[in-house]
Amino acid sequence: MAAYPLPEGFTEFDMFTFGSALLIGGLLGFALNAITVVSFLRVKELRTPSNFFVFNLALADICLNVNGVTAAYASFLRRWPFGQDGCAYHGFQGLISVLASISFMAAIAWDRYHLHCTRQKLFWSTTITMSCIIWGLSIFWAAVPLMGWGVYDFEPMGTCCTLDYTRGDRDYISYMLTLVLLYLLFPAMTMVSCYSAINKHFKKIHHQKFNTSLPLRVMLMCWGPYVLMCIYACFENVKVFSPKLRMLLPVIAKTNPIFNALIYSFGNEYYRGGMWHLITGQEIPEPAAVKSK
Repeated sequence: MAAYPLPEGFTEFDMFTFGSALLIGGLLGFALNAITVVSFLRVKELRTPSNFFVFNLALADICLNVNGVTAAYASFLRRWPFGQDGCAYHGFQGLISVLASISFMAAIAWDRYHLHCTRQKLFWSTTITMSCIIWGLSIFWAAVPLMGWGVYDFEPMGTCCTLDYTRGDRDYISYMLTLVLLYLLFPAMTMVSCYSAINKHFKKIHHQKFNTSLPLRVMLMCWGPYVLMCIYACFENVKVFSPKLRMLLPVIAKTNPIFNALIYSFGNEYYRGGMWHLITGQEIPEPAAVKSK
């Protein structure tokens, strides 16, 4: 390790701390979401159109966990060992995961609205079509920087890669504001409208089946600070913030997969029953089926 100089603004302890945080968060998120994925594939009662959104959310979050573990490995090395092309791929893969994850959170909110408020049944054809569109658009928008609209480059620690927000040029500004509109404001508005309607329905029937404000609060808690920094970089020099703070915010954002697993699968009584069935072989309690989604 002594052969490689420390990044500016970071100590040995910082490198170890950030690397450990990325490793622990990545492995924990991977484990929780892997259980979600395997349960969907192995327990036939869980293979419903609605749970297919949860399954895809877990897949997206697993990809983000892999991205974080890769960054942890590089942090322990104190250098990025995969070259500039590897950096671009790392940023590309990470952004696909983020865009898909946020999109599937909005899709789940939309599905829950119809489940509880309109009682419209979700068909496999609709779910599969929407999922393909979400993945396709996520890949497209993540690939745009590879074609010159925005650039992938290293985070301050030099051991992971993302969209280069330090440039602040016209390409970055237009691309970032487009992403904020499509992948933060639009999903957030969808979640607000859907969960507000569900909350009103729950009050009407005097039965609060789940916390309707939690999904959006958690998403904004994890991604909000990082996105605000990226928006700030559109108008001011983001380097006024310390390298440690600029590194801390994406580390916080990468904890979102942990919370998603706890909210959407472990926090879902029926899905949790399916996971318990996978582990123990016990049957899923029938009365809780679909209603607790």
